[in-house]
Formats: sequence, C-alpha cells, structure tokens
Amino acid sequence: MGKVYDEIDNELRTFIEEQRMFFVATAPLDGTQQINLSPKGLDSLRILGPREVAYLDYVGSGVETIAHLKENGRIVVMLCALDGRSKVVRLHGYGDVLEPTNSEYRRLRPFFPVHPSDRAIIRISIRRISVSCGFGVPVYRFERERSELIDWSERKGADGLRQYQLTRNAASIDGLPAITWLPQPEGPDEPSVG
Repeated sequence: MGKVYDEIDNELRTFIEEQRMFFVATAPLDGTQQINLSPKGLDSLRILGPREVAYLDYVGSGVETIAHLKENGRIVVMLCALDGRSKVVRLHGYGDVLEPTNSEYRRLRPFFPVHPSDRAIIRISIRRISVSCGFGVPVYRFERERSELIDWSERKGADGLRQYQLTRNAASIDGLPAITWLPQPEGPDEPSVG
C-alpha cells in the first residue's frame, strides 16, 4: 500500500496544503537523550519546491527541534488525513534553522501568517517522500484553530517573548544549545555576551 515519490507532485501538494495540522520529529545523536515529536498548526507549513518545505516555528515551552537540527539536521514531517480519504505522508530530510537575523528568514517570512510569536523558520531539504494508507487513523472533524498561543504571545509582548526565549528556550531538555541569536541582557555585574 505504501509508495515512495521522487518529489511533491500536484496531488501531494494539494493534500499537504489541505492539512490543518502536521507533526515534526527529531532526535539528538546521543541515544540516551530524548526523541522529540511536536504537533504544529496555525497555517505554518509552506511548500517551497518539489523537494523543499518550510514551517514557521513559534515561541513555545520546548525548543527540541531547533536544538536537534543544530546538532545533526535530521527531521521528519508527518501529515495525516483526519477527515476524508485516509492517507499519511512523511517527508524525511535535513532541516536548517533560519534565525530572524538570517537573510533567508527575512526573504521567506512574508509567505507565512503574521503572528508576533515566531522565533525561526525551519527549512527542510527532503530526501525521501513516502505515502502510506493511514487506515488506522480515526476520523476527526476540524472545529477551529486555537487562539491561545497568539493571545499568550500578544500579552507577553516583544520584550516578554525575548525574555521567555532567553530563560526557557536557550537549551533543549538535554542541554543542547538552541536559541543563541538573541543578545543576552547586560547588567551592572554581567559581561556582554555576543
């Protein structure tokens, strides 16, 4: 039932663009450290080419994907039909973390929704595209997007989001470096880090 594709064709493009949610999985090189699997939504995935996608990474409580990609680049994106005909699409590849200070980030940013809480764009060069049946995935109906992340980020404001990332997103749960592009605050007894 499974099939491997050379590239994202029109049928796959349509399927991918119709999905309101996708999942991202990464892992560190050290087999004793934590594997990560994250759900994503809020219209954050874009197809850049036949073997390239990107998604807008929002500020959140975890930063595993960024840390793992900086360490080894390995990533898989999975999309599954939650209504209509069953289908699962997996995009295996290598990801780059495009930081807000990066010119590629600035070039791609206008293609994504305007939300105040993004911290990076994850660009993925796809090495393998596979489709499987998804017969075991239950049927769900979409009701609405959640507004909590947007509301939270608006309440925090730019300074609050920056501070949150400095204190909560600097490293993965296993201590791998993650958010490194934000300048550290300078205090009277703190040297500048840069």
